[in-house]
Amino acid sequence: MSIHWEIERKFLVAGSALPKANGVQHILQGYLTCEGPASVRVRMCDGVARLTIKDRASPPGQARAEFEYDVPLDHAHYLLTQVCPRPPLEKRRHNVTFAGFEWIIDEFMGENKGLILAEIELGKRNDAFPVPFWVGMEVTSDPRYHNSYLYQHPYCEWRWPGSHIQPVEAVACR
Repeated sequence: MSIHWEIERKFLVAGSALPKANGVQHILQGYLTCEGPASVRVRMCDGVARLTIKDRASPPGQARAEFEYDVPLDHAHYLLTQVCPRPPLEKRRHNVTFAGFEWIIDEFMGENKGLILAEIELGKRNDAFPVPFWVGMEVTSDPRYHNSYLYQHPYCEWRWPGSHIQPVEAVACR
């Protein structure tokens, strides 16, 4: 049996200018569950649909088991529109190569508009990698930046410490 182990580091993107991408994908994803020892999501991306189960027992930034399965598009559409408790999370995914490393930049849309995250997947937890100029603060250990959290608590609903003001870039929820 072969289990995929994900070791992912996550960062805010500094500034609004995105680096040149090798490709851009449109993603819709929803969660069947975000609670307990695993999250279960359904994702549609460029005519392909997948069901993903992620182990939540290990802390972010460490190896976590991830299981992915192809599902028919009509099944995914039904799950996203009829079973998932909220409308799908929507984002544009930019695939970027920097100094020989593959980065993913997720530009969120809809209720999470204004949030842009960069991710790099590593082979080992302590692998060294060059940090691009467009990478800002690391948020790997902050659960608010997990897609499963953003699905339940959109960025436009966030309150900032010491203020009743929401982020300037955020759009009105619903």
